[in-house]
Amino acid sequence: MKVLVSGTAGFIGAALARRLLQRGDEVIGIDNINDYYEQKLKHDRLALFSQHPGFTDLRLNLHDKAAVDQVFKSHKPDRVVNLAAQAGVRYSLENPQAYIDSNLTGFLNILEGCRDHGTEHLVYASSSSVYGANTSMPFSVHNNVDHPVSLYAATKKTNELMAHTYSHLFNIPTTGLRFFTVYGPWGRPDMAPFLFSRKILAGEPIDVFNYGNHRRDFTYIDDIVEGVIRVLDRPATPNQDWDGMTPDPASSKGPYRLYNIGCNEPIELLRFIELLEENLGMQATKNFLPMQPGDVPDTYANVDALIKDVNYKPSTSIDEGVAKFVHWYRDYYQV
Repeated sequence: MKVLVSGTAGFIGAALARRLLQRGDEVIGIDNINDYYEQKLKHDRLALFSQHPGFTDLRLNLHDKAAVDQVFKSHKPDRVVNLAAQAGVRYSLENPQAYIDSNLTGFLNILEGCRDHGTEHLVYASSSSVYGANTSMPFSVHNNVDHPVSLYAATKKTNELMAHTYSHLFNIPTTGLRFFTVYGPWGRPDMAPFLFSRKILAGEPIDVFNYGNHRRDFTYIDDIVEGVIRVLDRPATPNQDWDGMTPDPASSKGPYRLYNIGCNEPIELLRFIELLEENLGMQATKNFLPMQPGDVPDTYANVDALIKDVNYKPSTSIDEGVAKFVHWYRDYYQV
């Protein structure tokens, strides 16, 4: 297939592009390489596959409608994976406009491109953050998610609503993937594995929010990519049993689906820190702090729908995943 992937310099986008190229797909990659975090890391991710003959590297902003329209017109992708977004719960408190530009306007332009050019399937990144104030565990795609606690989460929930509208009105197959705390080699420097590893190795104290009582459904990058590919290969279809009297949020009368991709095994933050300490060979000095605005205490994914529909469940253990991350981190940063 010819697959348009937005966010190809990002953590998940780069890993997905590599896998698609390895299996013989052609990848049209979009990224603006912004300065939200170190740009060298983004360029180094791209360097892993940018010379592949099946890869086209395009530099543009998704909120530039004319540029996005031209990509669809020139390259005519069969399917689209939208992973480009302004990430980060905490940063959304500081720079909300970035989330409107990238996550809402940018996503609208992707939807319009799919509408105008007959795209076979749009897969897009949602987030476990949409569960917000929900406390019913594990989080299920059949739960109501009308109580986001950050603007980032609100934009991801809005993406799901926008996708549903386009599936309903224009019969565009769309599938939203709620990612749960993705980690691993080539990850994001603003996330806990990087922040903790850097400070532990430097002998600096680490900030442990919510006094370490967080639980996160850490999901290894390879598991995420496998899930994305399996879903991409199975375009969403209408749910013939959908009933407006008891509406299922995860499906529709239109070709629309939502899935969780998580490890289905939440890990306490203090246990995650212990694993980093073991693999780094150093103890962390912990600065215990209250929970930050926008955070949620726990995430825990119910992945039954993913297993049922595409026969896949993430399988990398936290012990294995942390060890691989630390090995990569030491090698990449030469520490």
